[in-house]
Amino acid sequence: MRKRNMISKAAAMGLAVLTAASLTLTGCSQPAGDKETAQETQQTAQAAESETQAPEAAQTQAEADADAGQTTAAQAAGEAAKVENKTGKKIKVGYDIYFLGNSWSVQLYQEFKWNAENLYKDDLEVTYVQSDNDVSKQIANLEDLIAQGVDVIITTPCDTTAINSTLEEAMDAGIKVVLLCATIDGDSYDTVVTVDEKDFGATGAQWLADQLDGKGNIVVLNGISGFSSNTLRYEGAKSVFDKYPDIKVLAAEDANWDYAAAKTVTSDLLATYPEIDGVWSQGGAMTLGAIDSFKAANRDMVPMTGEDNNGYLKACLDNNMEGIAVSKPTWLARVAIESSIKLMNGEEVKKDDIYPVMTIKTEEMKDYVHADLSDDVWCGTELPEEILKEVFSN
Repeated sequence: MRKRNMISKAAAMGLAVLTAASLTLTGCSQPAGDKETAQETQQTAQAAESETQAPEAAQTQAEADADAGQTTAAQAAGEAAKVENKTGKKIKVGYDIYFLGNSWSVQLYQEFKWNAENLYKDDLEVTYVQSDNDVSKQIANLEDLIAQGVDVIITTPCDTTAINSTLEEAMDAGIKVVLLCATIDGDSYDTVVTVDEKDFGATGAQWLADQLDGKGNIVVLNGISGFSSNTLRYEGAKSVFDKYPDIKVLAAEDANWDYAAAKTVTSDLLATYPEIDGVWSQGGAMTLGAIDSFKAANRDMVPMTGEDNNGYLKACLDNNMEGIAVSKPTWLARVAIESSIKLMNGEEVKKDDIYPVMTIKTEEMKDYVHADLSDDVWCGTELPEEILKEVFSN
């Protein structure tokens, strides 16, 4: 079975779990359209159980043909369900590329761009700005988009408070504000599309505590200070570790969700601490950097949490080590577009559109790893393989 089908099958299961939080979902997945009625959810759950349905209504002959070979961007765009633009005009969207400093943020941007230029090419007129993880630059970019009179701003806040007044200014000007994959301390937005970040951190932490039988020395690799994702994930993890008095956090260091930074940080930690029993990592490519640091230092592999990064899955399998991949999918960029269109249509949209986290455990990784794709690819994507290969050509 091609990986595209495997991801689609998990997507159908993912929709069912959105309204049944008590269920456990493992797999690398994408959502299956709207979640607006119980009947739709029940139908999707039944499809997942029978393992015959993809996120679309049913498999067409075009899909069957695509499964036999390469799926092109045009084919994928044609197959996906669309949210109808009822405004009678192209919607002017200002998209803030908040950061391109790691592979996940690159894929998030590419996910947005691909949807805007394919699935929604007749519905959107997009103006791109780039903030480079600089709050001052982000504020200036947002002010520029306000001055241009866009209909919608989609942004990933680089800080939980610094841009609040600018977002309020946008809303006062009648601009819809969509926060993508990060939130703020305030309510100056129309909707935020993200995952439950505290649960993200707690899920990996609980797995690590179980692996260590509730005792041992661990180190923490955080992302970038100031981002809500960073703060909430670590809060979630600490809520678990606080229950285990025999688990000692030796150090908690920022590694920017980046491979090179994590490799340097972990190397320093290994030189400082002769006994490290586990690594709790916020993900990104940081865990892969940690693994390579352990190998370079000739230290035995220990349980390490990670994200659904293709390189991390490969490394866990290659090194026969225990791991868990927690997912914050980049297809959330497509959901942000859909929410933007619904807002412009005058439709009701959840203010806090929070998705549950999904996981891949060690025993499942062989089913989800993409051996023929770059380490930099992230599993929670709807991008066609041809685009992933082009973006991550190494």
